[in-house]
Amino acid sequence: MPSLLIIEDEAPLAKSIARYVEHHGWKAQVVMSAEAGLECQAAAPADVILLDFNLPGMNGLAATKMLIAADPTCRIVMLTGQASVQLAVDVMKAGAADFLTKPVVLSELKMVLGKQVELARQRTQLAYPQTRHAGSVDRLVGESAQMVALRARIRRIAALEPADKVNPPALLISGETGSGKELIAMACHAESPRSNGPFVEINCAAIPANMLESELFGHERGAFTGAHGRKLGLIEVADGGTLFLDEVAEMHIDLQGKLLKVLDEKKLRRLGSVNEFGVNVRVIAATNRSLQQRVEQGLFRADLMHRLNVVSLTVVPLRERQGDVTLLAGHFLKQIGQRYGKGGLAFTPDALKALNDYEWPGNVRQLRNTIKQAVLVGEGETIGEQDIMLPAVARSAATGGASSLEGDASLDLAERDLITQALDQSRGNISMAARRLCVSRATLRYRIRRHRLTLPAEVLKPEQGEGVRG
Repeated sequence: MPSLLIIEDEAPLAKSIARYVEHHGWKAQVVMSAEAGLECQAAAPADVILLDFNLPGMNGLAATKMLIAADPTCRIVMLTGQASVQLAVDVMKAGAADFLTKPVVLSELKMVLGKQVELARQRTQLAYPQTRHAGSVDRLVGESAQMVALRARIRRIAALEPADKVNPPALLISGETGSGKELIAMACHAESPRSNGPFVEINCAAIPANMLESELFGHERGAFTGAHGRKLGLIEVADGGTLFLDEVAEMHIDLQGKLLKVLDEKKLRRLGSVNEFGVNVRVIAATNRSLQQRVEQGLFRADLMHRLNVVSLTVVPLRERQGDVTLLAGHFLKQIGQRYGKGGLAFTPDALKALNDYEWPGNVRQLRNTIKQAVLVGEGETIGEQDIMLPAVARSAATGGASSLEGDASLDLAERDLITQALDQSRGNISMAARRLCVSRATLRYRIRRHRLTLPAEVLKPEQGEGVRG
């Protein structure tokens, strides 16, 4: 709800304006002098100030200069019954945003005030990157069954918008580090009816807890030491669009209660302010940790977990996406090669084999960095196995070679024996063996290929419908 401070000594006119704007969803406060207006704005800043020029004591021009000096971001609309070109020039030079003459038409006044609120919002949003969501779900590279299912689910989830277009359901994205949760959040925004609104991202693990509250909720001038002016919070900046909370499991538990209140009541209050106003955002949260485990440890609120987990997406690790390593490696090779003036690069067969044999614990992010390193240090027109710098221990284990650590070899053999026993007991039934081992079918298939276990071709063929659990 936008707020209006009316500084006008004609009581009937001031009350009429206040009733009119309140009827149209504004919060209005009326004072009769510039001095009182300065005190009110310092205590609880309004979004827009409607300021009469002829006032008892300090006039509107002097008040404008003092208001702008205290807060250069405040929006002032001057109102006067003595219109002149020189007066208009003077008040605009002093910092007023617009100029109206009496008698004022209330419908025209409403348009001017609404324009000032929108301009203030747009100016603030320009300080944040909004072009990163330009790509759609088609930017998610991969043709595995899991990725096909993921893209289809993103399109379905992105379209979930209430009939009144207010506060759609929250979305929780779970997955390992580097699996592409941020890109998926951007795709959900780009495919949604909110795609023309802002996409505002904040990493809850990268900002200290005492600063994160101000970043999310904003603050008023004087709210704490160092708060020299009003600052809009990221929740407010994301109004009409999407707020992406990355690494939400790391948010301090004291702040979780305040976020829950915003999600439940759809209202926000800046630090140091007594006024609340409505916000309309879609919240997408991401985590590489189990929120349930964080709840059991007393580090995450159960009610917030349920509030964020209205709709969910689980991102499958790269090692379980059969065939996608080759596609992603080719995509990154072309993209990075062109950027560094090495277009036309290609992988040798042994390089592709090494890439596909590796487990990729860092997922897509690790693959991209590995390809970038190979492009930068490689010579010639091909990328060979010698150009791909993978950790030696993990690489030798993935390719079935001798491990440099005896313990790793023992663990490798133990895993192979467990898989063999499970397959024997289930008579080669992949689904039954996966249940015995408490892993997904895709994970078991990957492990079977890694250990070079021999099974009939029809057993190893990926089943239709294996996809990403929501």
